[in-house]
Parts: sequence; structure tokens; C-alpha cells
Amino acid sequence: MTSNAPDADQAATAPGAGSPLEVLRIFLRLGFSCFGGPIAHLGYFRDEFVVRRRWLDDPAYADLVGLCQFLPGPASSQVGFAIGLFRAGPLGGLAAWTGFTLPSAVLLVLFAYGAAGLHGPIGTALLHGLKLTAVAIVAQAVWGMARALCPDRERASIAAVTAVVVLISTSPVAQLGAIAVGGFAGLWLCRSGPTLTAPPIAFPVSRAAGLAALAAFVLLLVGLPVLSRATGSPGIALFDAFYRSGALVFGGGHVVLPLLREAFVAPGWVSDDAFLAGYGAAQAVPGPLFSFAAYLGTIARPAPNGAAGALLGLVGIFLPGVLILVGALPFWSWCRGDANAQAILRGVNAAVVGLLGAALYDPVWTSTVATPLDVAIALAGFVLLTAWRAPPLVVVVGTTLTTTLLALSAA
Repeated sequence: MTSNAPDADQAATAPGAGSPLEVLRIFLRLGFSCFGGPIAHLGYFRDEFVVRRRWLDDPAYADLVGLCQFLPGPASSQVGFAIGLFRAGPLGGLAAWTGFTLPSAVLLVLFAYGAAGLHGPIGTALLHGLKLTAVAIVAQAVWGMARALCPDRERASIAAVTAVVVLISTSPVAQLGAIAVGGFAGLWLCRSGPTLTAPPIAFPVSRAAGLAALAAFVLLLVGLPVLSRATGSPGIALFDAFYRSGALVFGGGHVVLPLLREAFVAPGWVSDDAFLAGYGAAQAVPGPLFSFAAYLGTIARPAPNGAAGALLGLVGIFLPGVLILVGALPFWSWCRGDANAQAILRGVNAAVVGLLGAALYDPVWTSTVATPLDVAIALAGFVLLTAWRAPPLVVVVGTTLTTTLLALSAA
């Protein structure tokens, strides 16, 4: 007999209901299949953990995305770490980060050692197919979250204003400002919304642990440059360069690239050509763009480099985002249950929808869709995801196969 009941992964939604091995398995698969950058990753995560497995509901997921967008660091990796932390405790958070980061990091280390990249028209077609998949994934996320989180004219207006502000601004700080303005607007406009009946999400992080994480974040940010100058250690200098780049970036993975270029190209640790080649390769692999640090750590001239440098780079660039997230989570969970905080979060949630809508246009749409055929392929992927509920990996394979066959027919 066929049952419509959710499977074991879907049934349990309480904190700590899973195991680190379960989290590692799921995020490792996502690490191999999540193409398209941080905004697309959030779409993959929503499909996996809100729609399919129901570990979180839409409001809780949007709250989490809003928090991670508000904090410095790689937003999609922070969201993944928080989901793993919620599901299986600290080891679950570590498992989520490892599974999501490992595939792209290994691929970029191989590239650094001379693995062949994508070349010629076929390689270009494959990359274009991945980018069109990202269009469909982001569109699905905007559609689903807008229906759930912008059901009235007040929140729809907040989302629209947020999208306009982000689109006309050239500063990545505009995202932070837009979320803050969305929160104030929610406090003013969204007080009459329904009260959340579900309790706040309970992450296994105490306030004492949160304060300790925030103190460590600040101590490393201030102390690493001092320690590097005092000791002259190239390893500490390398770790400091990665840590500062990860700690001072708002707006996602692409924003960290100017900081990394200044930290590594300017002192002569990495040549400009090698830096740009690695950046190009990072666009063609799944997973977080911050995995670019593994490539830089492998080829950087000051020792340690190679595999040790790659590991140093990954830990250094991701650590600040994890520390500040752990520091914020216990206080965010408490605020989510407050009536005024709920109104603010309604506005923040609407602002997150606006951010996703703005990102759907620029850079996802503007850098990818150039012809009517591109529109048709992206639209087909969107319909597969929303109407047919096809797994994202099916859309990735179908889209890239289509663009490759079209390139072969035109050759």
C-alpha cells in the first residue's frame, strides 16, 4: 500500500531531531548540485528544507534569511549552517558547512593544481545552461516567498520599495539598509497582522555562548593584524587576510572578491591573471563562492600553501560569518516571539522578498538572459520547478543539456 505520509526526514521538525550524518548527506548532495550563486542557493534550500522536508516553515525560513542577509558573511552558507545547527546541534552545523563547501573546494583545489577548465563553445554553453538554471531557481524562490510573505498591500509595498532601492543603488550596504528600513516599516504598517502561534525557533545556543562567539569575532578581527605584525608569521598573515575579507563583506559572495583581490594581488601573493582565472573557475562549480578561498590558499606564494593553505583559507574566510551568526541566534530567537518584533520581522520578511526580486533582475537576469531562446529555456525550468515539482538537479541537467545541444547544432 502506498502512503502519503512524509518520510522520516520530513516528519520531525523539532530542534535536534536529526543526526549530523543525515545533515552531512543532504548538504553534500546540495554541495554537488547548487549552482547559480548565493541567491540561487537560498532557492535550493527553500525547496529542500521548507517544501520537501518541512524542517522549517516559510516565515521561519524567511526570518533566518533576513537575519543572515543583515549580518556580514556569506548569507547562503550561514543559512545552511543554521539549518544544520537547528536539525542536529553544533555537529549538525559543522556537517552542513562541510557538506555544502567540500565539493566546490575540492574542484577549485584541483583547478589550482592544473585540472582542465571549461574551454571552447561547449564549455561556454554548459556555463550558460547553469546560469539559466539559476534564473529559474531564483524565480521559483521569489514566487513562493512572495505568495507566503507578502499577502497584503502593506507588505507587497515594502517588497516593491526594497527592490527599487537595491536596484538603483550601487553600494552593497544598500541591502543592509533596505532590510533595516523594511523592519521599521513593518513596525509602522504591519502591526495588525496575525500573531504567530508557533513558538520561536529554538537553536541550541545559549546567550552566554552567543556572547562568547561575538567576543571571539571581535578579538580575532582586532588581534590577528597585531599578532601578524608582531610575529612576522606568513601563516598568521594569510589567515588574517582571509578572516578580514570574510568579516567585512555584506551582500554575498561576489562582494568579497574586491577585498580578496586587494589582500592577495596587491602584496604580490597571487598574480592578477591567476586571480582572475580562479574567479572564472569559481563561477562554474556548485556551492558557495567563498570556496574561492581554497583556490587562493593553494596557489598563494607565502607558505603554507597547497592543501594546507586551502584549508587555512576555507576556515579563515568562513569563520567570522559563523561566529557572528552564532552570536546573533539566541537573541534573534527571543525577539521572534515578541509582538513588536513580530511586526518588525513581517517587514523584514517582505524586504527579503524585495531583495530576491531585485537579484532576480540584476545580476541573475541581466547577466544571463539575452535572447528569446534564453527566456524560453528559463521559463521551461521555472514551470518544471513550480508546476511539475521537479527536483532542481533535473532542471540543472535538462537546461545544460539543452544549451549544449544547441551549441553543437550551431557549430
